[in-house]
Amino acid sequence: MTTAQEGRVLIESAEIGRAIARLAHQILEPEDAQNGVVLIGIRRGGEALAQRLAAEIARISGKAPALGFLNINLYRDDRVMHEMPESQIPVDINDRMVVIVDDVLFTGRTIRAALDAVTDLGRPAAIRLCVLIDRGLRELPVQADFVGRVIPTSRRERVKVSLAAQQAASDAVVIHAGTP
Repeated sequence: MTTAQEGRVLIESAEIGRAIARLAHQILEPEDAQNGVVLIGIRRGGEALAQRLAAEIARISGKAPALGFLNINLYRDDRVMHEMPESQIPVDINDRMVVIVDDVLFTGRTIRAALDAVTDLGRPAAIRLCVLIDRGLRELPVQADFVGRVIPTSRRERVKVSLAAQQAASDAVVIHAGTP
């Protein structure tokens, strides 16, 4: 599907819902997840995905994971500052499995900043990365442990994820062509 204003729709609501269910199962599978996980959504892009994953994990396992949100502005290396709420980490992360959650993995710089922020909060037993979309083109050696979908892109293209905290018909992943 293509629309001039919205770009090309790659994934719609139902497929996103299936990907989130699959990611929740994958997060619960490792042995180190049996003592509970801490989901930490990176502010803005990862917030709704972390909320959806937490609800799905609670549905599957009967136990809600700890859920927090991370503002990485102070840790960015690109001097881009976005106005966003402060971090909210409701539990001690020491000796726990932490899953950093974001919507799109691209260069790896956002994840590097998130890793710095998480390690400033404590010493988790393990840190894992969960993303809905992996678009490739890394600048840093970062790889996600849990990936909803791999979508190869060019550097000029933009990937926009619209995701509500609960499944909605408006959920979509759209790719926009860049300017030459």
